[in-house]
Amino acid sequence: MSASKSSLGALTLAAIGVAFGDIGTSVLYTIKEVFGSGHVQFTPDNVYGILSMVFWTLTTIVSVKYVLLVLRADNNGEGGLIAMLTLASRAVADRPALRNKMLLVGIFGACLFYGDGVITPAITVLSAVEGLEVVSPTFKDWVIPLTLIILFGLFFVQKRGTADIGKFFGPIMILWLMTIGALGLWQIMSHPEILWALLPWYAWKFTWQHPGITFIILGAVVLCVTGGEALYADMGHFGKKPIRIAWFFIAMPCLTLNYFGQGALLLSEPEAVKNPFFNMAPDWAQMPLVVLATAAAVIASQALISGAYSVTKQVIQLGYLPRLQVLHTNVKETGQIYMPFVNWMLFAMIVLAVGMFRSSSNLAAAYGIAVTTDMLITTVLTFFVIRYAWKLPLLICIGATGMFFVVDILFWASNLLKLTHGGWFPLVIAGVIFTLMVTWKDGRALLNQSLHETSLSLTDFLESIFVAPPTRVAGTAVFMSAEQGTVPNALLHNLKHNKVLHEQNLFVTVRSHEVPWIGMDKRIQIEPLGHDCWEVTVNYGFKNDFDIPKALQHIRARGCELDPMTTSYFLSRDIVVPTLGGGMPLWREKLFAQMHHNASAAAEFLKLPSNAVVELGSKVEI
Repeated sequence: MSASKSSLGALTLAAIGVAFGDIGTSVLYTIKEVFGSGHVQFTPDNVYGILSMVFWTLTTIVSVKYVLLVLRADNNGEGGLIAMLTLASRAVADRPALRNKMLLVGIFGACLFYGDGVITPAITVLSAVEGLEVVSPTFKDWVIPLTLIILFGLFFVQKRGTADIGKFFGPIMILWLMTIGALGLWQIMSHPEILWALLPWYAWKFTWQHPGITFIILGAVVLCVTGGEALYADMGHFGKKPIRIAWFFIAMPCLTLNYFGQGALLLSEPEAVKNPFFNMAPDWAQMPLVVLATAAAVIASQALISGAYSVTKQVIQLGYLPRLQVLHTNVKETGQIYMPFVNWMLFAMIVLAVGMFRSSSNLAAAYGIAVTTDMLITTVLTFFVIRYAWKLPLLICIGATGMFFVVDILFWASNLLKLTHGGWFPLVIAGVIFTLMVTWKDGRALLNQSLHETSLSLTDFLESIFVAPPTRVAGTAVFMSAEQGTVPNALLHNLKHNKVLHEQNLFVTVRSHEVPWIGMDKRIQIEPLGHDCWEVTVNYGFKNDFDIPKALQHIRARGCELDPMTTSYFLSRDIVVPTLGGGMPLWREKLFAQMHHNASAAAEFLKLPSNAVVELGSKVEI
């Protein structure tokens, strides 16, 4: 019992270090942006109204929607938009038209994650470093250079892995949350009446008196829940219980205390509105607070960067992106990966964002649209999961998700007002990535169709060649095949040019499934074809790591002895040739051909030994 309590405590601490960085740093800019918008007249009643709106937004969206409802929608223990999407798409598999539309919406939501992944590091680090302006106005010119230096250092160390520094994330975030909670409590003690704003009456009163202003500032109020989706995305790492404990007993109380502390400060010092968070601290504590805030911002950024690697790997295995180089930074932890292309493209976009917007206030305008669109998509997918996967009655499903849908729509519509003031930025990023993803998916379908039209039946082919069998040579040949039951081009080229066949031949097809994990007991399916030939299917979930040699070790019990020293892997390297009148517009076919050409080597992706790989190319028209 004590061991389980200990592990629960450790998981809770780890969850705080990873999952709560983004939402934990929202106190840096939320209240500042609401009052800094210029729409809200500075009066005590309005301060009460805004604080009440912030508290009940946190309660409705994070506590009720994500922590109590959405966390129940796990895909074999995994969470996040991709997991939710696969759950929803499987639930409506008998409705192909609906399923295809849902997949497109879900994939666009995943693309928005990249927009979020650009803005979160930029706005959190900028907000933290801007605290230097409170310490002394002379530091103003240092804010952007220092922000870029910190971000560069963060992206530079990614290739070394985060295992060594990751163990400090939990304690630092605990210190951060305790500090912001203490600062809030200290300010509340001077104006304890501010706690009356916990009552929803004040939010309703403000909304009733100022409906137009309320709608406008919802785009700033929603900043308090940025990072709420991370609690669901990281469920697979820590489990539901640690996340719920961390939220209800640590994060939520500390965030509430800080927001209300900022409100108490504004009641006594309205001039602190320029940066209420840092103005909460006494002069002697402001510089240490800037350092601690920067550390918390770096941790929040790290969670987004690691998330970008993970999401990219998942969409690759679901077939929406070409293979990219994946490096494992920890031999013990399979989940700790580094993707150089994703890392430096993300950094380049962040530098562009910081250079274009130049302040956290300007970035705030771009932030909300990505977050609220993702929240809206999550709500829609949740409805389909609880209706078609859980088989709950329609009225219950509408009741469970309808309120959240209305709330999400209001926040989303408010953020549309900021579309021309920066909201376009994450949408452009998402739009470009979405175009790449659907082009790759459609291009792969056309490529496979073209290959299928010219392919030969594997069983018929083997029967024909064993009528007058070619020379058999020692060892095992593993032919990677895109489609089961068809003759790989590599086999045809090998017979044509080398005029030999190995003693043992494996025809291996890799299948990715819409589940996060597939255990080793279900990894391999093997069918004997006679003459020491076998057709093998290797199954992976979208979070499994591909490793063909390791998987093939499990076929020894099926009558096939596989010796790594005498095994060769044959791959077909297809060169895509775009043609007019094909299945896609010519510009998309050319884009697909370029993506196909630049994809990382299949051998590296499948972890094939480099000294045992033979690649044979062919041209394919689409």
